[in-house]
Amino acid sequence: MQLVIMTAIGVGGATLVGAIVGLFFKNVSHKLNDIILSFAAGIMLAAAVIGLIMPSVEIVGKSGIWITLGGILAGAIFLNTMDRVTPHLHKLTGVDIEEHNNNRNLDGALLFMLAVAIHNLPEGMAAGVGFAGDDTGAALTVTVGIIIQNIPEGIVTVSPLIATGVKQSRAFLLAAITGMIEVVGTFLGYFLAGVSENILPFALAFAGGTMLYIISDEMIPETHSHGYERIATYSLLIGFMVMLGIA
Repeated sequence: MQLVIMTAIGVGGATLVGAIVGLFFKNVSHKLNDIILSFAAGIMLAAAVIGLIMPSVEIVGKSGIWITLGGILAGAIFLNTMDRVTPHLHKLTGVDIEEHNNNRNLDGALLFMLAVAIHNLPEGMAAGVGFAGDDTGAALTVTVGIIIQNIPEGIVTVSPLIATGVKQSRAFLLAAITGMIEVVGTFLGYFLAGVSENILPFALAFAGGTMLYIISDEMIPETHSHGYERIATYSLLIGFMVMLGIA
């Protein structure tokens, strides 16, 4: 249980560290944003495959591969559904929309923050479910991967909000909320997976599916929409290799 508590503090605290750094960057360039976000995507990709999906496959074996496949698909569908039903967040920013002249950029920053908040719950679950099993090494791999990618994620979440007129204190509070969601997810994943050993392989695959979804649906498109596709691709590969080396 101590490892779970430390994990929860680590994954949530990493977001806050990134948010603090982000307070000093009122306008992160598209190029730097794409490099940082792609590196985080590479970290997440390796963590999802190595620390979540492969352990799930090892638990169920070839005869139970459908459990892993179903978990991956269910994770993606869950995140897609959450994305569709989540309400608009302008009121949380404290910005007067009628007088604000940068609404388009604010919308983009809010949508990205929303994506981060949505995927932080299952991402936290990804950190928690691993500790319900016997493979602590795989669980730690996922945890390290999430912590590493949460720091740049905190930076690129806060800085665009500040650049569009959101007060620093409000931007930091929003980032802190996304971090707390991940803490809740960590404990939720641990207790749910601990209820039954049969739930663990599905839960691992489910968490892996949510991470694959956010990488493909949010992170890669965002990093390939400003003309820096090549450097973003290499940054993703470097992030993947770094995580592979850590694992």
